[in-house]
Amino acid sequence: MKIKRKIIKLLSTAFIISMMGSMLTGCSSSTADTSNILNFGCTNFSDSLDPAAMPNAAWCVSRYGIGEALFRFDDQMEADYYLCDDYSVNDDNTEWTFHIRDGVKFSNGKELTASAVVESIEYMYKQENSGKGSSAPSVYMKYDSIKADDESRTVTIKTSKPHTDLTKTLAHPYFSILDMESDLVNKPVGTGPYAIDKYDTGISISMVANENYWKEEVPYEKLNVIFIDDNTTKSMALQNGDVDVVENITTANDLKTLKESSEYNVSQTVGVRTGFAYINHNGVLANDDLRKAILTAIDDDTLCNITVGGLYTPGASVLPSTLDYGYDKLNDTISFDEEKAKKILDDAKIVDSNKDGYRELDGKNIELNFLTYDSRNLTDFAEGVALQLEKIGIKVNVKKTDADTEWNMLVSGEYDLLNTNWMTVQDGNPYGYLDNWYGKSNANYCGYQNDEYDKIYEELSKEMNEEKRKEMIQKLQQILIDDAAVMVHGYYNSNMCSDKSVDGAQISVADYYWISTDIKPAK
Repeated sequence: MKIKRKIIKLLSTAFIISMMGSMLTGCSSSTADTSNILNFGCTNFSDSLDPAAMPNAAWCVSRYGIGEALFRFDDQMEADYYLCDDYSVNDDNTEWTFHIRDGVKFSNGKELTASAVVESIEYMYKQENSGKGSSAPSVYMKYDSIKADDESRTVTIKTSKPHTDLTKTLAHPYFSILDMESDLVNKPVGTGPYAIDKYDTGISISMVANENYWKEEVPYEKLNVIFIDDNTTKSMALQNGDVDVVENITTANDLKTLKESSEYNVSQTVGVRTGFAYINHNGVLANDDLRKAILTAIDDDTLCNITVGGLYTPGASVLPSTLDYGYDKLNDTISFDEEKAKKILDDAKIVDSNKDGYRELDGKNIELNFLTYDSRNLTDFAEGVALQLEKIGIKVNVKKTDADTEWNMLVSGEYDLLNTNWMTVQDGNPYGYLDNWYGKSNANYCGYQNDEYDKIYEELSKEMNEEKRKEMIQKLQQILIDDAAVMVHGYYNSNMCSDKSVDGAQISVADYYWISTDIKPAK
């Protein structure tokens, strides 16, 4: 049976690549010039491109080179000027005035005005406040007022609380500036280097160069974003010449093949992403002993170094060890110890009384539903966790779905475990990310509650001293570890791979920027 399944998988992969080739060539003659067309293969993270619909949609707008924000992160996660070319701030860091760069147009030719910037930002908050989307810009910025002055080309934002650096917040994809009169779901219009020509939902996006691009000449006349969720298929598509660039090959053997070949360029960076699983504290995992036993039974070293082939670095905290938030001072109170995990359960009378191989709680078999989707080895982690928990008598049902469905089920609380991969400093600091576990937050989809955590988190929002902030963030991490609040898989290293026909395909630390004018035909 194993051999048959392998053959079927290989045939399916070949079929997908064959169809991909047909899609790319079916509308052109055999003599067509493809030298100025870039084919980019990536995972489909969202079927909507409306940034208010969900966070993945906002990221896609930025990643595909459609929309740009007032600022842009560099690889040190500092904010560089972009659609804004100057700003000022008052003494208490609550009133910020941004000058909008002259000469910028949307891809449809409309001028980028201060009013257009305000309309785009206000739209995100109106959608959030009306419950029409799951994107939450208020996590990063709450404002009392936002006003445009088109004559001076300035936007003034008065915030509800002081911000250490609002420029970093406004670099987040939630604040990509789009033309509000465009079709935001299927064909949003931004100021980026490429504009959508046709969106075949779930299949591909056909794009063309933005003739009005403000920054520099756009290197490709056409760009095809081709959705390929299976990693081996993605690698084969690159090797077969069906695509020129792919993001995040997460199969260790496939990535090794590309690295060892002189035909391909592999850009890899130590990123700021954590792979983790939300634990639903409103269900069976509200039991403290059960949670702590489960996390104690997880062998992170094996999962990171063997199961996913070293593509993650194992760790205990929600923030990566590469960030300067006191990781080396944390105490891992839930380190792997299978026998200890069993003892925790036995002492708590969570035992297998009916001798069917699985433990019970309150007279019912424990049967956890683990939601996952194909992105950055998340499915591998979920399946590995299921195997490890089987050893201590906990049954786990792994259900693989797509990114949009998983997000919606997270919001509705329809899970026990649900894994994901977050960039932890989305606006240059981890405050918004740590909101996931703040008891009073609308973004706390896991139902975690700890009064001490909430108190420190609220103090963090007011603290301007950077060293004190770091100390508080270290304490927040330790609380989550001690409470077994979240299942941390490890810390991911991003990559981008290209063939030799392309120069400049570099993965960024921020991971907001995939397609840019830096990617050009090789000379």
